[in-house]
Amino acid sequence: MAEKRDYYEVLGVAKDADDAAIKKAYREIAKKYHPDINPSAEAAEIFKEASEAYSVLSDKEKRAQYDQFGHAAFDGSGGGYGGGFSGFSGDMGDIFGDIFGDLFGGGRSRRNDGPMKGANLRTAVRITFDESVKGCEKELKLNLKDPCPTCHGSGAKPGTSPITCPKCQGRGQITITQQSMFGMVRNVQVCPDCHGSGKITKDKCTDCRGTGYQTKLKTIQVTIPAGIDNGQSIRIRGKGEPGINGGEWGDLLVEVAVSQHPIFRRQDYDIFSTVPVSFVQAALGAKIKIDTIDGQVEYELKAGTQTDTQVRLRGKGVPSLRNKNVRGDHYVTFVVQVPTSMTKEQKEALQAFDEAMNGKTTANTTTTKKKHPIKDFFEKDKDK
Repeated sequence: MAEKRDYYEVLGVAKDADDAAIKKAYREIAKKYHPDINPSAEAAEIFKEASEAYSVLSDKEKRAQYDQFGHAAFDGSGGGYGGGFSGFSGDMGDIFGDIFGDLFGGGRSRRNDGPMKGANLRTAVRITFDESVKGCEKELKLNLKDPCPTCHGSGAKPGTSPITCPKCQGRGQITITQQSMFGMVRNVQVCPDCHGSGKITKDKCTDCRGTGYQTKLKTIQVTIPAGIDNGQSIRIRGKGEPGINGGEWGDLLVEVAVSQHPIFRRQDYDIFSTVPVSFVQAALGAKIKIDTIDGQVEYELKAGTQTDTQVRLRGKGVPSLRNKNVRGDHYVTFVVQVPTSMTKEQKEALQAFDEAMNGKTTANTTTTKKKHPIKDFFEKDKDK
């Protein structure tokens, strides 16, 4: 006969483990190797060994004997696994109730007959970039539920009222008892007749067909706060689905879609844009107009400004959702524009400028030398 393994080793716990740790370890093994879950011969042996170990370590007296004498404490005594399942501790049924509850959807301590908040509804609204920065009001037309005016939300025909569910006696739950190799296992499940409410409507309201609610097209006013960004949602409380068993109504979540702006680009609470300037403005400096979300502002462009120069306009960005008086900044990038077509006079003026700047003409410039009568006369006489 093979030598028995140490019970602590079998369950994978330390020798000073408390009752909760021992119970948890055995429960994990039972969920994995129980014959009804894992029908293999190897799993049956593992489960048998773990059950024997748990039957001893879960009992204070037997554990004390085992800690003192080891396996010899139960040789021939019938107190261990060999003596049958009568040696198991009293909470063995709880463990298997948990296991089978997990498998079959039940729950020994779960109750679904209490008030539950209704489900949330979702919709979307599109706004412009300006509206996202400054805030706005929008109207949405949605199909929403209202309590039935005939039965006032009870779902019962006028003059009648819901009755206590005869299947669960108003508890909203039923107990199912199953026979297993370990004895009777009890499972608690939601009552299939009343769906956990504990009440049944026999004479249903004809206007709402027993639901207690009617769907109507409604106009909802939505306040879009200044600073909202694309993809963010606004919560309108109490405009969702009705609650269950007297629970509060769900909420309406309105997701905001912000259209792109032809000039501005947003990043967090800052705005970015590009402003074209002429070569003369960049070289000499000038007063220019810059478009912002608040309108045009005047800016003093410095002489010698290079392309891709970036400046910051403080406080011209997007307001914070938490405090509309706190705003981001507007970053402007200047791009020097080069003319794509010029007249003859413009080209000559530009060539003259280049010569004045560099002391010579450009390689692509062709000029006609002007005649000087006196100078030419002396040049010819010198050649003779």
